[in-house]
Amino acid sequence: MQLNLTGHHVEITDSMRNYVEEKLARLTRHFDHVTNVHVILSVEKLEQKAEATLHLAGNDVFAEAVNEDMYAAIDALVDKLDRQVIKHKEKIKSHRGNGGNNRPAEPAEASS
Repeated sequence: MQLNLTGHHVEITDSMRNYVEEKLARLTRHFDHVTNVHVILSVEKLEQKAEATLHLAGNDVFAEAVNEDMYAAIDALVDKLDRQVIKHKEKIKSHRGNGGNNRPAEPAEASS
């Protein structure tokens, strides 16, 4: 998993970078096919904002969270992403399980 971390009006410290990496590692426990993550941490007046775009196999997932504390915003962001990744994984699993045939079997015609 490749991680791109960007800061808008905030300096990304090593502790912030490690915290984001540690929290995002939780996502790979649920779904192995996370290829790229782009996280943007920004400060707007008194609001700390964290947003992320996940590139998964077959889909892109976006989430954002706003809080007074940057670490709390990161926690909320990862929780949202986790729910979306689990939902995406269940969709993929349910589609693969039907063998590609969505139609019910047609009843055989009765011969007279």
